[in-house]
Amino acid sequence: MKMSHGMLALVPALLLAGCGDSDVREVRSWMEQVKSETKPKVKPLPASKEFIPFAYDQGGAVDPFSPAKMAEAGLLAQARSALQPDMNRPREALEAYPLDTMTMVGMMQKGGASFALLRIDSSIYRVRAGQHLGQNFGLVTRVTPAAVEIKEMVQDASGDWVERISKLELQESKETGK
Repeated sequence: MKMSHGMLALVPALLLAGCGDSDVREVRSWMEQVKSETKPKVKPLPASKEFIPFAYDQGGAVDPFSPAKMAEAGLLAQARSALQPDMNRPREALEAYPLDTMTMVGMMQKGGASFALLRIDSSIYRVRAGQHLGQNFGLVTRVTPAAVEIKEMVQDASGDWVERISKLELQESKETGK
């Protein structure tokens, strides 16, 4: 029993011996030596470019807020608004669909008029020149066996109406290879 009491006293002593300084001094001295020998290499910053201020010379420029300039802008706006589509015109059924959802699948002639056959979702629609379709005020200008030509009216970044020509080309059938 005396032996077990002696062993119990020896265990804490051994645990405390493990907490000693052992090789920490060697590691610290090595770290200090490496730190003193290492020289950091930093690239110098590039020289900053010299800023040369620009002197604005108004010269003979027209004041953008002068009455003459404002009247000129009003005339230009009236000329551009001539392209504006008729907003009061009743909408046709195919104007509810964007052009990228339409596929030309065929063409037919009836009574001397050419009709394009357009697939939208799972339905087929007949379209002839003069009809409207698409969400950008599209007007069918021509129907050929290969394509339907459409003139759309869209607004550009400045809000002016411009014409854009689009085309729906005949799509080959996956079933018959035509």
